[in-house]
Amino acid sequence: MATACRQKVSIIGTGLSGLTGSRIVELLKRKFNFIDFSLDKGIDITNFELLKRKFKENLEAEIVLHLAAFTDVDAAWKQRGNKNGLCYRVNVLGTRNIAKLCQQYKKYLVHMSTDYIFDGKKKTFYTEYNKPNPVEWYGKTKFWAEQEVKKSNCKNVILRTAFPFKAKDAPKKLEPNPKKDLVRKMIYKLKHNQEIKVFSDQIITPTFIDDIIRSLEKIFKTKTQGIFHLVGSTPLSPYELALMVASIFDLPKEKIIEASLSEYLKQENMRPRQHYLPLSNIRLKEKLGIRPLNIREALLKMKQQIRG
Repeated sequence: MATACRQKVSIIGTGLSGLTGSRIVELLKRKFNFIDFSLDKGIDITNFELLKRKFKENLEAEIVLHLAAFTDVDAAWKQRGNKNGLCYRVNVLGTRNIAKLCQQYKKYLVHMSTDYIFDGKKKTFYTEYNKPNPVEWYGKTKFWAEQEVKKSNCKNVILRTAFPFKAKDAPKKLEPNPKKDLVRKMIYKLKHNQEIKVFSDQIITPTFIDDIIRSLEKIFKTKTQGIFHLVGSTPLSPYELALMVASIFDLPKEKIIEASLSEYLKQENMRPRQHYLPLSNIRLKEKLGIRPLNIREALLKMKQQIRG
């Protein structure tokens, strides 16, 4: 007698139409049932009573994937100190609501955070054990969001990622308003013979979104708890990244202009920016057995996907 097909696990998701969320749904929709809690669907995560009603309507969901966030760092800086601003309300109050309801309805929360919770003064790798010290408003709100998750006492995992990138936009129905990530912006400008000015005295940790998805698939199944740095395996400067992008995609390096973050920050009224954000993903490798690609591997994979 044939065994019955196992029912797919249902996952409530916020931010599913964004850069990362749309790719998650695209690749994992056959394995998991995603329930879209997005503003496009009329769900405002800052409205607790509305959110609570939607949770009650979806009691079958075991997991909540919380991706939604106010991520415009420059716009966030203009709202600094304003707890009535959209950045604070979405990132902190929205997360508080999500976490509180996860605790109330016994759901496992997967919360996406950022490298911007660190101050960028540490020249060696940041690990999950280093104390956050954000220097600008976006980073502060994301750190406070982490604290809301912890205070809720719901079963959770906090995943800090950095500079996510992917090969191409998801289908329009999954990603209605696509935004280009850092790598694809570089490719576009170089393809169109435009100059790009990039810092050589800053370190970032670009992350291939498909690696995020590989990790999430395992996390959904194991319901692992704790904090993990879900980032790529190559910290490097934006200038080094641009040169590698040009090399792998056969684009002109002459249009890549080396710039200095230190000099840039000497201008008046500039938003604070972190110099060094190399995040270690060793804990992810040790605890989950996942090794994110190094930047060369990721760019080659990206090139292959674009051609495909």
